[in-house]
Amino acid sequence: TLVKEISDEIERMLGSKMKSVKVRPWTTFDYYNAMLINTMDDEGNSIDLGGEFPLEENEHFNKLSVNTLQSDIQVPTNVYNKDPDILNGVYMSEALNDVFINNFQKDPTLTWQYFGSSTGFFRLYPGIKWTPDPNGVVAFDCRNRNWYIQAATSPKDIIIVVDVSGSMKGLKMTIAKHTINTILDTLGENDFVNVIAYTDYVRYVEPCFKGTLVQADLDNREHFKLLVNELQVKGEGEVKKAMKEAFKILNEVSGSLCNQAIMLITDGAMEDFQTVFEEFNWPEKKVRVFTYLIGRDMTFSDNVKWIACNNKGYYTHINTLADVQENVMEYLHVLSRPMVINHDHDIIWTEAYMDTLFNTMAHSLLLMTSVAMPVFSKKKETLSHGILLGVVGTDVPLIEVMMLAPIYKLGSHGYAFLITNNGYILAHPDLRPLYKNEKKRLKPKPNYNSVDLSEVEWEDTEEILRTAMVKGETGTLTLDVRAAVDKGKRPLFLKNDYFYTVIDETPFSFGMVLTRGHGEYIFFGNVSVEEGLHDLMQPDLTIANEWTYCETDIDPHHRKLTQLQAVVRYLTGKEPELECDEVLLQQLLFDAVVTAPLEAYWTALIVDPGVETVFLGTRSGLMRVIRYEGTEKRVAEKFLTPADKSNLFTVDHFPVWYRLAAEYPPGRFLYYMPTDDLIALYDYQAMCKTAHHHSSSARPLLSPFLILLLESPTLAHKQKKVELMQPCDTEYPGFIYDATITETNSIIKCGRCQKMFVMQAVRNSNLVMLVVQADCDCSRQYSNLVLNATEHNATVKCNRMKSQKIRRRPESCHAYHPHVRPYLAGLHVNQADYLAD
Repeated sequence: TLVKEISDEIERMLGSKMKSVKVRPWTTFDYYNAMLINTMDDEGNSIDLGGEFPLEENEHFNKLSVNTLQSDIQVPTNVYNKDPDILNGVYMSEALNDVFINNFQKDPTLTWQYFGSSTGFFRLYPGIKWTPDPNGVVAFDCRNRNWYIQAATSPKDIIIVVDVSGSMKGLKMTIAKHTINTILDTLGENDFVNVIAYTDYVRYVEPCFKGTLVQADLDNREHFKLLVNELQVKGEGEVKKAMKEAFKILNEVSGSLCNQAIMLITDGAMEDFQTVFEEFNWPEKKVRVFTYLIGRDMTFSDNVKWIACNNKGYYTHINTLADVQENVMEYLHVLSRPMVINHDHDIIWTEAYMDTLFNTMAHSLLLMTSVAMPVFSKKKETLSHGILLGVVGTDVPLIEVMMLAPIYKLGSHGYAFLITNNGYILAHPDLRPLYKNEKKRLKPKPNYNSVDLSEVEWEDTEEILRTAMVKGETGTLTLDVRAAVDKGKRPLFLKNDYFYTVIDETPFSFGMVLTRGHGEYIFFGNVSVEEGLHDLMQPDLTIANEWTYCETDIDPHHRKLTQLQAVVRYLTGKEPELECDEVLLQQLLFDAVVTAPLEAYWTALIVDPGVETVFLGTRSGLMRVIRYEGTEKRVAEKFLTPADKSNLFTVDHFPVWYRLAAEYPPGRFLYYMPTDDLIALYDYQAMCKTAHHHSSSARPLLSPFLILLLESPTLAHKQKKVELMQPCDTEYPGFIYDATITETNSIIKCGRCQKMFVMQAVRNSNLVMLVVQADCDCSRQYSNLVLNATEHNATVKCNRMKSQKIRRRPESCHAYHPHVRPYLAGLHVNQADYLAD
């Protein structure tokens, strides 16, 4: 019942977001350029497309300065902001401003709402001041965002075929590489891809992917980019062989089972290639062919254009790097035509992502998903061409979704999680999407949104849980697990009950874990509000500020309240309109009263030197803390401070010390030493230091799949010389102490020498004293173990990257429409052309 209750709440929440993108455009015109607002010229006058645009800091929008009464317009630097298409589109989309405001009033939990135009402008609500990069450039283009691309097209299988013959040297090859990377940026986890290079023979840029299609998730796309960057030109180009290879893959390999296309990137095609299309693609023409003529030479333009036009594709000429973006985007318009002509307003949800746009401006890194819907032209003479006007959407911070599954209901080891139809994690307490680079700055990992459920729930060795959830089933599963806590250093042996179900009208599935034993049941006690309030106000008491005791995000006047302030104002009747969790408040008041005597006891206690802090935590998120040393004298200066997340009650976990103590026998002392090191038993989200690889036509995969790392001064010294960080999987040995052994000794053999050790247990605790002979160095054999594993690891990772796990394909596919006419670039529409939904 609990999983059904929470999943229904998530479904209602996500359903409200979907309603916000179902809009009815359009009417009047006003144009505030987000980069030019509030900017004056030398004479103190507002510059053109600027004007006064009031901004106010807003807690709900990450403390950014915004205007909740008006949207504004962002235009990339490479798009002319007074282009007639831009002005016309801005004029037509102005009515969205009222729609956005009305949506936000109806649902105050909404975040950013936006419309991305096919012409390149981006209408954003609430309005903000857009900051360019240090060079004054605004590179953000809404048409590159996952929400735009996924809403504009159906899933697709893409084979990129690139000419690397001698004639492509210099700037041509630079443009070709940029074109490939731009195409890769238009793909998502529901798409499949491969890249083939050709001269007088055909080769795969990743030999591991020969003859197949791989999922176009972020990890694989970034991997292709690294390999494409090292392509070298030589020899003569023969496109016929490459096209045959591309058609064979698309005919023989199951990918998205929807759109199929070949992207030919070349500076010319001289040979007779018609027989290839006769053999593989005509007359059905199931595979579209898009051609990109690179460079100024137009000698073979007719041939390259003929290939595209006779295979339901589109031809473009790319002369400079600046031409790449606009020309690549044309293929999306072609693929969108069947959907547009059918008037199918498919609502899509994206995979998890960290949008650098808002995260950079807010100086934070939030994991989000987006819900979006395409907008079409209804002009009769353009319907058969299928004119996509743009995409309307909104962001949903995933932390807000997971707060609908409050951790206090799940117990000290319980948690909730979300996955996509591809089995990738949207939200999970063990998902670690960030790492610290060489400058100690947090950055998203290259594969942060393609971490599979099986790589976190690794005890599900047969992938029973993953398979059922990906298929959209509802059910339960019980597993004996080794839960890694304290940053992976300490395992807990638990019996977990998994409950899972699908979230209707989304590609997501929801899972919930309850652990048997401590925390399986909730204890309720009754105390008066007056008594509980008195004890809540004591100086040693805090509550979990990341939890939702009272909803402070609905009314703007409540957004600056802490959770404790909101609770007190609600219980005293000062804010009766606050929506509060009555069950959680009942537990909180009871815990406050029961633990109140501890403050006087701790304050009067005479402690031994070295005791810095005493503390207590309860299931309701209450903590009592007494400090015996000032900040300047404390050794554990970060312990139980806001920076010490692992030891506090957060939105997705109980403190480490709480979880460890919960599984420890009563009456014995648990000693716990917080550290910043991360050493997991199995870590499928690790970042490893690797050496830079030299250029090679048969370049291996960049990162090892499985590395056994042991603490070693020699190995650590060698690692300091390495610069590049790459995703990898790691395995570490875990040593479990058998409490029945109170004393023992033995010998460790290390090559030609051996060392003795003696171990003795400290009674009534989890401590052991270990004495080890120090005149025998074992580090060298550990180093050799790492070095000898590299070749094997590359093979394992290759198999992992091209493996096709069970996935649930999107329900809709728009690959064909009988009334599609040839695509005409540059078709214009006016205000009356917009469809009303």
